[in-house]
Amino acid sequence: MFVSSSEKLLTFNWKSPEVSAGFTKRKGGYSPYPEGSLNLGLHIGDDPECVVKNREVVAEEIEVPLERWVFPEQVHGTKVQTVTAEDRGKGVKDLESAVQGADGLITKNENTLLAGFYADCVPLYFSDKQTGWIGLAHAGWKGTVNHMAGEMIEALVTEGAERESIEMVIGPCISKSNYIVDNHVAQQVSEKYRNDVLQLVDTNTWKLDLKRMNRLIALEHGLGEDRVYSTDHCTYSDEELFFSHRRDRGNTGRMLGYIVKSRC
Repeated sequence: MFVSSSEKLLTFNWKSPEVSAGFTKRKGGYSPYPEGSLNLGLHIGDDPECVVKNREVVAEEIEVPLERWVFPEQVHGTKVQTVTAEDRGKGVKDLESAVQGADGLITKNENTLLAGFYADCVPLYFSDKQTGWIGLAHAGWKGTVNHMAGEMIEALVTEGAERESIEMVIGPCISKSNYIVDNHVAQQVSEKYRNDVLQLVDTNTWKLDLKRMNRLIALEHGLGEDRVYSTDHCTYSDEELFFSHRRDRGNTGRMLGYIVKSRC
């Protein structure tokens, strides 16, 4: 699944050779979260110059310049936005220019990198090798229970992707064993999924399996079992590799997820 390709990066090899995808680690940068942190989020109080420098380090390693990147605003919703070459650079150096209101991006444009930031939430990667469409989504518990995975699949199909050939990869996020939620969250899980994704801890707490729920939603929207993949990495327990909002009680950085299609 995701393999360590360097000190800074995990990568995933799609069946489509022209598609590259990856997820950053927490070390190898210039931010003081702690010293040497590769924080990629602009919204956490880090020095923006450090964050942009960290992004430049990643851009150099993956050989896609920053001016070709696109970030969504990420508001824990389910809005999916189609982007083109004209959107390149949005959200790269400031929050205000990001694709507003979006938590998911899709494109068919070559050399336009879709990016997002994460620290326990679920990165969802999509690729359709038949039509050339790719996508990246951010799904925290709100996005997951509101079926962000399904919204991405339907948006891709609407734009011309083939449901029968779309693949989805669930990237590093917090695992069920470390994700405890209260009744308020548990009650928002669709009843048909509750037995599969919730485990009662006590009267007001549950373990919630975000990976499992995103997988089930993708299957419901027509993706075959053999076209939905999931990493075993847990952002909470793999402390040496990842930031974790929950483990670090909010005082932490953000990893970067990315996907890009290049001309072979």
